[in-house]
Amino acid sequence: MEDRRVLVGMSGGVDSAAAALLLREAGWEPVGCTLRLYDNEDVGESAEGTCCSLEAVEDARNACRRLGMDHYTFNFTRPFREYVLDDFVAGYREGRTPNPCIRCNRFVKFDALLRRAEELGIGHIATGHYARVDYDEGLDRWRLLRSRDRRKDQSYVLYPLPQKVLRRLLLPVGEYDKAAIRAMAEAAGFACANRPDSQDICFVPDGDYAGFLQRYGGVELVPGDFVDEAGRVLGRHRGLPCYTTGQRRGLGVSADRPLYVLRKDLSRNQVVLGGEERLYSRVVRAKEFHWISLPPRGPLRVTAKTRYSQTESPGTLYPERDGAVRVEFDEPQRAVTGGQSLVCYHGDWGELVVGGGIITGAE
Repeated sequence: MEDRRVLVGMSGGVDSAAAALLLREAGWEPVGCTLRLYDNEDVGESAEGTCCSLEAVEDARNACRRLGMDHYTFNFTRPFREYVLDDFVAGYREGRTPNPCIRCNRFVKFDALLRRAEELGIGHIATGHYARVDYDEGLDRWRLLRSRDRRKDQSYVLYPLPQKVLRRLLLPVGEYDKAAIRAMAEAAGFACANRPDSQDICFVPDGDYAGFLQRYGGVELVPGDFVDEAGRVLGRHRGLPCYTTGQRRGLGVSADRPLYVLRKDLSRNQVVLGGEERLYSRVVRAKEFHWISLPPRGPLRVTAKTRYSQTESPGTLYPERDGAVRVEFDEPQRAVTGGQSLVCYHGDWGELVVGGGIITGAE
């Protein structure tokens, strides 16, 4: 007899609560759990009330109580500190702008869910991510697909998931749009039904990355020069971690035209500024490319994007050596940033996630 139990990752938000509800209505036996990923002494008081906080744990527990589900809380603060928080600090020290959500999904969250499910003798795991999973019999391979609601699609942050996770993963909210999910949650009486979506990194909800880097990582903000591409000094910056590629606001530099951050020069402690036209790149390279579909034998037409909030654009993917790829876009892409991820899509309506990797450069 098939095991119908499923361990549901509950963040305390509306999507994961609705996922548990949908699974129960589909005949599954959901068991809720919340991963405690950080402590306030690590990330600061501003993170209280975000996902994985004590408040979120209680919200998740209340949703499970309404559904008659068991609920567990698991402590994974140590791996989260090692793989996510420490890497986030290291990335900024090296001039990159990492995506901690991808690191968390790759090294912590789904591994934690799978391990705890196995310990409890539960056959499947589930989350409230907006994406879909299916099985390709011809290739004998599990596939990751984009959400039905493209505006909420979260497949970008799920591209590192291996086959051992995909084959046991259920993503029920990926079949619905956000309005429908909120309506379900409200009808079920969940307190989180109309809570606004989080727009920031969970451990830096106030968006003060520099403050977090100083507080948690001991990163010193060393002032230096803003320069143009010819090396002429334009003003003074507050410290390299305060800036990212494409940034315009908060520079405090007077000029006869809008200026943007083009790149950061760590060796000289300089931030290079220039016009918006200098932000565009047609070729993007990435390392550690994780293939969800099978790697192609040659060039592959894809759509791709270089950051989560971006709309994907058409181009051609070229596999290279040692797990690297390059994508030559049909149209130049704006503000490609090292440390972010290049994620590629294929198939009808670009719904199939081919894979993704960490951006190393653009030209």
